[in-house]
Amino acid sequence: MSTTLRIATRKSHLALWQAEHVAALLRAAHPGVAIELVPMVTQGDRIQDRSLASIGGKGLFIKELEFAIEEHRADIAVHSMKDVPADLPPGFAIGAVLTRADPRDALITRDGAARIEDLPRGARVGTSSLRRQAQLCALRPDLKIEALRGNVDTRLRKLDEGDMAAIVLACAGLIRLGLESRITGRVDPRQCLPAVTQGIIGIECREGDSPTLALLEALEDPATRLVMEAERAFSRRLGGSCQSPIAAYAELHADQIELHGLVAEPDGSRLLRDSLTGGHGDPQALGIRLAERVLAAGAGPLLERLRAG
Repeated sequence: MSTTLRIATRKSHLALWQAEHVAALLRAAHPGVAIELVPMVTQGDRIQDRSLASIGGKGLFIKELEFAIEEHRADIAVHSMKDVPADLPPGFAIGAVLTRADPRDALITRDGAARIEDLPRGARVGTSSLRRQAQLCALRPDLKIEALRGNVDTRLRKLDEGDMAAIVLACAGLIRLGLESRITGRVDPRQCLPAVTQGIIGIECREGDSPTLALLEALEDPATRLVMEAERAFSRRLGGSCQSPIAAYAELHADQIELHGLVAEPDGSRLLRDSLTGGHGDPQALGIRLAERVLAAGAGPLLERLRAG
């Protein structure tokens, strides 16, 4: 019997690419299932003249998609997992995660400088991320960090028009859009730790929706699920949000997960960074343990002050 699966998605170029990619994978895995896209404009898309932190964070990009699922106007939503808050609303689940793409940040420059240390003194660098801002300022206090909103094409155009010397975006998004050639240099995670779950595409659905979950099983990458759970547990324990410069990156080595985490002052004056390695039997416990260590080092008051501000 034929089934229809409806995918809620934002209308941005990258979001549509990701939704179409998931649709193609589902069609290949389940030829008898009709896949439909339900494009939507979210509150995060509507507000382009203010920073994400000031308007409520990246969760604004997914609330309308969740409403569509809740009201049965859609069955699933495709997300960049770095946009998904650490705590899902009741009744929702991440039904599947795809194999992780390149998790690193991309440096894109006008003069060909491929490393942060090669940027001209006092260079203007565009980013919308407090996490990137904090780490860039720690590496190069002389840089002038400029707020940068808009889709990937808009951000690249601002660079090309001469507004800035460089911008920093996620490698994964550029690669997915066929813009890998724009990457001047890939930033070593030891210099700039990636956003929590950067490079991971997740598929959200109604919790307990057995028919949909059964369809999504074919797309699940178990290794990516493990590192995602470790990183999200770290962020969740810290109460991470767009107002909090938090970073985490986990790698799977045989049966071990190596997790790196960071909390920072937005101006880069203080970085609290630590790492832990543990078995992959309980990735969430590993994330919580690392978060507790960072909190013990002083992250609690720093995060509380930023939340209050």
